[in-house]
Amino acid sequence: MPEHPADCATSTIMSTDPVIRWIEAGEKKSARWQSEKNLPPPERIQVIDDRMPADTAYHLACEGASLLWRGDFQNAKQLLQAIARRIDKKKQKSKQPPAALSPADTFHRYRLGQSQRAQTLDKLLIPFEADHTIALRRAPDIRNACLEAGGSCNGPYVASLRELLGLIGAHEWRRKGIDIPMLGIKIHPHYGVFAPVRNEYIQLVVQAELPQILTVQSIAFDIGTGTGVLAVALAQRGVQHIVATDHDLRALNCAHDNLLRLNLIEKIKLAQIDLFPQGRAALIVCNPPWIPARPASPLEHAIFDPGSRMLRRFLQELCDHLLPGGEGWLILSDIAEQLGLRSREALLNMIDTAGLQVISKSDVKPCHPRVIDTNDPLHAARAAELTSLWRLAAK
Repeated sequence: MPEHPADCATSTIMSTDPVIRWIEAGEKKSARWQSEKNLPPPERIQVIDDRMPADTAYHLACEGASLLWRGDFQNAKQLLQAIARRIDKKKQKSKQPPAALSPADTFHRYRLGQSQRAQTLDKLLIPFEADHTIALRRAPDIRNACLEAGGSCNGPYVASLRELLGLIGAHEWRRKGIDIPMLGIKIHPHYGVFAPVRNEYIQLVVQAELPQILTVQSIAFDIGTGTGVLAVALAQRGVQHIVATDHDLRALNCAHDNLLRLNLIEKIKLAQIDLFPQGRAALIVCNPPWIPARPASPLEHAIFDPGSRMLRRFLQELCDHLLPGGEGWLILSDIAEQLGLRSREALLNMIDTAGLQVISKSDVKPCHPRVIDTNDPLHAARAAELTSLWRLAAK
């Protein structure tokens, strides 16, 4: 038991691994710092326990102190919720009357608010032993979840409780799987891999007319495969040879796991490549990140694509990898257009400049809960959003 919640200290970064140091009960302590979001090591650490009032913890976190928890684990979760309520209450009190903000300004303000909220909540820290156990009362056994996400570690470490809860949630998704009704299967996402919870885009791939050339050259590429769900959809539609690529090793391991579960590992080849594999295909499918904005953490790269980098490269290089008569299927939400982050004219210009033409476009309306959440600052954009499959071919 710590002497008192007022024990505090500072942290330093070593040349190899980040290490944090603090004073606890009059003794110098240290541990590795671990963050999947690449959060910087905390500069000031204060040791707290169950005696710490939520108001005090909230004010300390707002002032920049990181709070290393030494009390009951379940009480730490309750404290995190209490801090979140105080953040949201303050936001409600300080909310200004609606101003004539553009959709893009509304988006950027929303992202800034979310970032500031996360920075405060990430201040509550949990200590881990070298085997990923948590030496706190009523702490869950999260060793398997930690091993799945990051593997083994070299010694005791400290991490954000909020990140840990996200890791536990991802572990449950991986264990239970996500139903994909239009394919009649479950997909098991791994930690750090985009989960197809919003899977209306899969319906588009299932229903789109296949290019005629597939009947004689049944070859397809799935670019940025993630969980492998679109490669599975193509296999179910009868494509004989599929190459699924991703630059992220976590994604490839996830896709490999799903293909094994579905007995498709022999039919779909996986390759760690940034976009296109060698050769040409009759059909090339890509579902790039939809929003041209900077991700706040590595885990957001599947959603945010600064400068539309992946989208631009896919379009620019597509013709070089299509067989004569082949098609590229671009799966893209128009949420960026609804938010004023990219215009339809800009997208069409990218397509034209790449030497491509639009054969057809199919749309589907998203049906996730945020579409009807009128309290969401981005509600207007989400309510108007369409997800589309663009069938593209060389001019």
